[in-house]
Amino acid sequence: MSRTVMADIGSSPLPLLFRRRSSGEIRNLATVSSSILPAFGTVVDDGYSHLNKYVIVPYDQRYRWWQTFLVVLVLYSAWASVFELAFNKTARGPLLIVDMVVDVFFAIDIVLTFFVAYLDKSTYLLVDDHKKIALRYVTRVWFFMDIASTLPYQFIFRIFTGTWHDGEVFSFLNLLRLWRLWRVSEFFKRLEKDTRFSYFWTRLLKLLGVIVFAVHSAGCFYYWLARHHKTPANTWIGTAVEDFKHRSVWLCYTYSIYWSIVTLTTVGYGDLHAVNTGEKIFNMIYMLFNIGLTAYTIGNMTNLVVHAAVRTFAMRDSLNELLRYASKNRLPEGLREQMMAHMQLKFKTAELQQEEVLQDLPKAIRSSIAQHLFRRTVEKSYLFNGVSEDLVSQLVSDMKAEYFPPKVEIILQNEIPTDFYILVSGAVDLLTYKNGTEQFLSKLGAADMAGEIGVIFNIPQPFTVRTKRLSQVVRISHHHFKQMIQPQSEDGKIIIANFMKYLQGLKEDVLQEIPFLTELLADQNQKPTEQNEEQQNRETLESQDANPEGRTGTSSLPGESTIRVIIHGHHPSEGTSSDRLGKLVYLPDSLQDLFNLAEKKFGKRGSTILMADGSKVEELNVLRENDHLFVV
Repeated sequence: MSRTVMADIGSSPLPLLFRRRSSGEIRNLATVSSSILPAFGTVVDDGYSHLNKYVIVPYDQRYRWWQTFLVVLVLYSAWASVFELAFNKTARGPLLIVDMVVDVFFAIDIVLTFFVAYLDKSTYLLVDDHKKIALRYVTRVWFFMDIASTLPYQFIFRIFTGTWHDGEVFSFLNLLRLWRLWRVSEFFKRLEKDTRFSYFWTRLLKLLGVIVFAVHSAGCFYYWLARHHKTPANTWIGTAVEDFKHRSVWLCYTYSIYWSIVTLTTVGYGDLHAVNTGEKIFNMIYMLFNIGLTAYTIGNMTNLVVHAAVRTFAMRDSLNELLRYASKNRLPEGLREQMMAHMQLKFKTAELQQEEVLQDLPKAIRSSIAQHLFRRTVEKSYLFNGVSEDLVSQLVSDMKAEYFPPKVEIILQNEIPTDFYILVSGAVDLLTYKNGTEQFLSKLGAADMAGEIGVIFNIPQPFTVRTKRLSQVVRISHHHFKQMIQPQSEDGKIIIANFMKYLQGLKEDVLQEIPFLTELLADQNQKPTEQNEEQQNRETLESQDANPEGRTGTSSLPGESTIRVIIHGHHPSEGTSSDRLGKLVYLPDSLQDLFNLAEKKFGKRGSTILMADGSKVEELNVLRENDHLFVV
């Protein structure tokens, strides 16, 4: 598995990080370490991505697999080093051959390290110069510890002397292999940051590994004390197993692990206990160590469990606060149920919405997410059928997604029109209230809209909108909608045309809920005839070279004049009663046309146009949306 690398450096994932245009080629960004990111203000040159030959990129996937394979060998070395110290007669058995094979792999890794590029902490760039790599490695303590933990001392002694040494000095030298445990620590750090793996199970596996290694090491060292005592019968295992030195290695190892686990868990059955002074001292040290290990384990486990249940605790606290608020203010039972259902749905859909997470993302990424999720829904809605791509993109970027549980009001009748909604999924009912009685008007489904009539006409919402089942909607602000439509005159005409077409297709009982809507649609049906007459009048006036203010023909199509006013057929001082409501009309092009329109609406011709404060109107271009005009 040599890492003699890479004539074609393009196969490495790291150089791609230095070329923004190629960053899409990285298969899994979840495994990218933060240490490869350059500091702010650091300029990374494209030409630097071409590293020298025979240089290993430390973040290459193949090198990572090699490091993972070494972690498995480290686990064996950690177990065997302590085991061979306690049970010395195994050091020349089959374990010796396995140890030598493992040492060969670590010797290969030492050689490979001379070809692995490293990250310069001052520039955050990879250093691929072979001399600098070698100098950095041999001048660090890592090099000497790697060599010391890899040399097969007992085999070397056998080569030079021709005999095996029975002393335990080589077993103690083999404990230098525990230096390799830093690889396990780095491995788990990488797994904890890798989103492909569960943090809970990764952390739990690490804690379990620490406990198992502590149990194994303590049991082996405790047996080593018994084996070296001058009176074998006066030891913790000698009192239970006679002539234990000549018994099976695995029998003694089982007794050692049993004692270690019983002591670690503070059970202490008493069947295996310290007998001599050395064993008592070791027991005291081990139990003090167990106090720290137990605290470390319980603290980590508590943190993992609490972290997994933190959302549940937050939901319960929020629900309890809602119940206290409802009880204190004596809210009706139906409203309480709606509040509880909405709060529970909020927590259930938190993983789908992730508002807090999205807020931390750049606006371009948030817009791309919105385009992916809701663009098709907006394009299917009747109001935006045929508008430009730019307007659709702007609308989708400013939308807010929401979930509503069943039987909850999204819009209340007669409330101020601040937003309108497009249904992504689910179903809602359109309702109205007459004399305290609720009446069903129609049902809306996916891609239908709710609340747009109140927003476009700038009137209180004429209907109540209530969900039938779990529904997802996107909300568009009235203010943002107007801001986006104003500079888009062509799109505004398309939207008005789509809206008028939609109104013409509404059911009769729905139209009756909006009094002026019937008259408005009737006027729209008369437009073609009026347009022909107005065109003839315009041609006559132009042939006479008349003053433009004297024109009598004009077009009041919504697409040509989008200013709407409310006209009244009485003096402003007379007030407004229920039987003297005004008429919502589009503002014509001249005062004369306005007089003609008022005569048709009220059956009498006026000569003066007044504002609500009594001031006289002399020019139409000073009027604004929804002004009240009194023709007298």
